[in-house]
Amino acid sequence: MTVRFGYGTNGFANHRLTDALAVIADLGYEGVALTLDHDHLDPFGPDLARRTDALAALLDRLGLAVVIETGARYLLDPWHKHAPTLLDDEPALRLDFLRRAVRIGADLGAEAVSFWAGIRPAAVPEDTAWDRLVRGCAEVAAEADAAGVQLGFEPEPGMLVQTLDDWFTLHARLGGPGCFGLTLDIGHCRCIEPWPVEECVAKAGPHLVNVQIDDMRRDVHEHLEFGTGEVDFTAALRALDATGYSGLTAVELPRHSHAAPGVARASLAFLTDALAAARAGGPREAKEVPQ
Repeated sequence: MTVRFGYGTNGFANHRLTDALAVIADLGYEGVALTLDHDHLDPFGPDLARRTDALAALLDRLGLAVVIETGARYLLDPWHKHAPTLLDDEPALRLDFLRRAVRIGADLGAEAVSFWAGIRPAAVPEDTAWDRLVRGCAEVAAEADAAGVQLGFEPEPGMLVQTLDDWFTLHARLGGPGCFGLTLDIGHCRCIEPWPVEECVAKAGPHLVNVQIDDMRRDVHEHLEFGTGEVDFTAALRALDATGYSGLTAVELPRHSHAAPGVARASLAFLTDALAAARAGGPREAKEVPQ
């Protein structure tokens, strides 16, 4: 198994997409996690087919694999972050967006299309929210299955599905469709899960289709540069290696666009060293983190 590192374009928000991809490739990353957004392959903009074909050609020239991310903050509603979601009274725009993401993923040969539940609106009972989520995910899964696209559903702190156990509940309620996999954020494991990060990775392993990686602290949902939080990356990457996962492991630092090239360079150096230590069977990082 070979761990393949990528970088997320939501961490290059101040760059043109073509420039961001060139920097990511030049630094030595093997892939990119492409967040569809206003300036990064807007799925609602004109000439989408032409722009998608041009992007596919560019990715091929740069030797970059791709996963599609759908976490753009204000793409669908300029006033409300991430709105609407599959949990809202009117989820049609979110469903349209996700269907477009699936078609773009198919056209780009993406390894996965990643999405999440959203935050339950206060006026929506939990049972109703779950019913809406299952119904929406079933529609997206049908689109993905027809297009031959792999979905990666991400547990996200604060959302209706925020833990691995929540993902397993959703997966079971959907009937376990083959196209419905798991996106795992390594930092989220430290933030919210009850187990050590490496145990989360092992638990998720059979279902992984997409991995995001960042540092984080317990109970604080803030994506941090590597080495500034509490994640033991030697242990996490050793566990990831052991799962047999062969997809992209993409850096997820959406608040670091102001320093994107330098942060991306430092991130790859850190992860390369951590992976080498993991494969050498080296000791856990020299810090004790309460579980």
